[in-house]
Amino acid sequence: MNISKARESATDFVEKVGRMTVVGVEEIGNGGFLVIESIYWIFFGPGLKQPVRLSHVVVQMVEIGVKAIPIITILSGTIGAMLAIQSIYMLRIFGAESQVTYGVAFSVVREFAPLITGILVAGRSGSALAARLGTMKISQEIDALKVMGINPVRYLVVPALLAMVVMVPCLTMFNMLVGLYCAGLYINLDLGISMAAYVEQTIDILSVGDLMHGIGKSAIFAILIGVIGVVNGASVTGGAEGVGKVTTRSVVQAISAIIFTDMIFAFIATQS
Repeated sequence: MNISKARESATDFVEKVGRMTVVGVEEIGNGGFLVIESIYWIFFGPGLKQPVRLSHVVVQMVEIGVKAIPIITILSGTIGAMLAIQSIYMLRIFGAESQVTYGVAFSVVREFAPLITGILVAGRSGSALAARLGTMKISQEIDALKVMGINPVRYLVVPALLAMVVMVPCLTMFNMLVGLYCAGLYINLDLGISMAAYVEQTIDILSVGDLMHGIGKSAIFAILIGVIGVVNGASVTGGAEGVGKVTTRSVVQAISAIIFTDMIFAFIATQS
């Protein structure tokens, strides 16, 4: 009897893992196809007399980028100062606190600015995208667009993806500037290093490659956030409860994908 129950439990577990694997592979495939279709409409839409409307892209850019500036400013400034505090504390053990600019500059530009920006946009805009598409699917607005001959990917998805790809790197650069500036303010107060000397050190330390490393990561994060939000929004089932579930799942998946991708970038960058 116990053996049969154990076998039944093992079978249920294997079936559950198999179903989850199939669903995961399907979502990855849907995301890849979504990116390809979006690229198709960007380049071939004007020739088919169905271009992506610039006004829709601008609206999404304002929503994703401009309205996120206040919270980005607060978070980036706080994290920049925190990095300076922790770096000075650790380096003081070895009597090397004067080298704090190296740690702060590399940490902000290569890691924290793109990572914090990506997580913030995922929680703020990625979830909103999933909720909006999920609500439209439940209310059959997406079906109505198809009936009217409007491709939902061109009309709804492409403007959001384009806005993500443009605004997330811009927010990341803004994050870098604010983070480095606030870190410099604390270093000036604690160590007495002037802002002019701090800026000169930062420029000498950082290279174009470091800047492109952070911006490149942020562009990939933007694509991940947009695709995950759209895929989850399009897969909603049920009513309001279903929208809530896909919104939560979108945020969790996007943040997980961002952190995992950041780890891969860090590994590759340190091995080269």
